[in-house]
Amino acid sequence: MHAPGRTITGTLVALAALALAACASVPEPTVVGAGADAGPPVLVYVVKRSWHTDLGFEATDLHPPLAALRPRLAGARYLLFGFGDRHYLIDQGGSTKGLLGALWPGSGVVLVTGLGVTPEAAFGAAGVIRLTLSARQAARLEAFVWSTLATGDGAASVLGAGPYDGSYFYAATMRYSGVHTCNTWTAEGLRAAGLPIRSFAVAFSGQVWRQVRKLAGP
Repeated sequence: MHAPGRTITGTLVALAALALAACASVPEPTVVGAGADAGPPVLVYVVKRSWHTDLGFEATDLHPPLAALRPRLAGARYLLFGFGDRHYLIDQGGSTKGLLGALWPGSGVVLVTGLGVTPEAAFGAAGVIRLTLSARQAARLEAFVWSTLATGDGAASVLGAGPYDGSYFYAATMRYSGVHTCNTWTAEGLRAAGLPIRSFAVAFSGQVWRQVRKLAGP
């Protein structure tokens, strides 16, 4: 018979590995909509692709310094940002061979994908939730995404082309692990924007998705 502790550990490793397969101190939250904002509301997108989640913006809604990424993706109407494990996604090319190694802390990476169509058209309406943020909340979310990108001389450090047409990998300041996944990052970003989202112990896309669906309402 297997020891109970060993069985539980094996189960957790297996679950974490599933989350990693697709994945390619946060400011205290404020009440949604609180405070005065200079500017109209902004639509942001939470995209769920199987075990992975992205954060998306309309390209024209971005402000400096994050807007500096737009020229590399000229013509894109929407920009999606997703966090992941650098070794797994780049060095191993997303192969199952490097999957378990990504459970341990390692360098992170941000995949930026440009879309010429809406996220709903690209991934299906069932995999996209639109959130209406105040201008201040959107600015805080932009600041969070930018703070994740490693920079040199004020410019984000691009590592190379991504796996899709119109996508690029950027070096990240954050580290990736089985307990700090792409989905943890998505939750942290929404929380940094001031939304009532829990990010602690969030590792799987469903944990983010359920919170965002509740927040978005019917």
